Amino acid sequence: MQEGVLVLKSGEVFEGWLHGTGGSSQGEVIFNTSMTGYQEILTDPSYSGQIVTMTYPHIGNYGINPEDMESTKVHAQGLIVKELSLVPSNWRSSKPLGEWLMEHGVTILEGIDTRALVKKIRKGECNGLIAGKPENSEALEKLRKRAANLQSMEGQNWADQVSTKKAYDWETPKDVKFQVVAYDFGIKHNILRLMANLGMQVRVVPSSTPASFVLEQKPDGVFLSNGPGDPAVVQGAIENVKGLLGKIPIFGICLGHQILSLALGCRTYKLECGHHGANHPIMDYQTNKIEIASHNHGFAVDESNLPKGVRVTHRNLNDETIAGIESTDFSAYSVQYHPEAAPGPHDSQYLFQRFVEMMQSNRKRST
Repeated sequence: MQEGVLVLKSGEVFEGWLHGTGGSSQGEVIFNTSMTGYQEILTDPSYSGQIVTMTYPHIGNYGINPEDMESTKVHAQGLIVKELSLVPSNWRSSKPLGEWLMEHGVTILEGIDTRALVKKIRKGECNGLIAGKPENSEALEKLRKRAANLQSMEGQNWADQVSTKKAYDWETPKDVKFQVVAYDFGIKHNILRLMANLGMQVRVVPSSTPASFVLEQKPDGVFLSNGPGDPAVVQGAIENVKGLLGKIPIFGICLGHQILSLALGCRTYKLECGHHGANHPIMDYQTNKIEIASHNHGFAVDESNLPKGVRVTHRNLNDETIAGIESTDFSAYSVQYHPEAAPGPHDSQYLFQRFVEMMQSNRKRST
């Protein structure tokens, strides 16, 4: 290990220890309140462009295993922890967290005051960079200048960067009941697993796939996936969804929720402090029940100018932001959070069954 620093865009400096080769990283600094699930978090493409701070003080104690990957690689730019466990203890573990991240070239900063950092992040958008501790004040000022010039996540189209470049078919379920096309804006593997478990044969397509191509596949439904970045700049996807509305059932999650909302005429905005964790309370207005759900987003749908034909179905009870919408004109609905969990509670997995029911109803109307 060597001494390292986190330098924020504001100029504040947090000192700790770098693991591995002492590489550097930069991005939006966020915090996640999950106690477990770090492997799923780090491999979730929605964390592209972000440095993840885990609020739980001891991370890595159960190691890494091949089954908990949410994509084929680590997408987070870096990891910040209070204490990194070097010796995992779990029957599923294949290697330590630190060793695995170093293999992927991901920077780890350990030993900083994560509580103080979280208080800073909660005050508003927080960009920063991780680097080796500067040798003198002149070197530190250079790092501060670099940090001051870091670009906001607002206006960045990360979805097209992480999307698959070629269409592919996910594993075929034993009993195929529906054909679904899934737009990949950063799709997680557990979403695909859950859809397959419900009898959906899923074809995953690039984020820029034209609506005409999707309709040519004659699917029973279209899924809009999670993903990173600013939804408002993924203009191609918004236009494609407009071309699908009213023609086929649509279900969206996270970035997919925002893209569907934009296609329906809503607006989105950057949250002062994003939602990242596995313990957020959500009100489902259809059942009047509260569910605990996983969240990972830095943008939200603006409720101040909802167009006619858009109804709020779910609400985040922490800050009252919109957590779900549905169209009253088309077979389309979406949620801001992650019903597939991975990591997190399974309270919201019923939303995938709602997608099944929507496709069944549409099939009956068409026959």
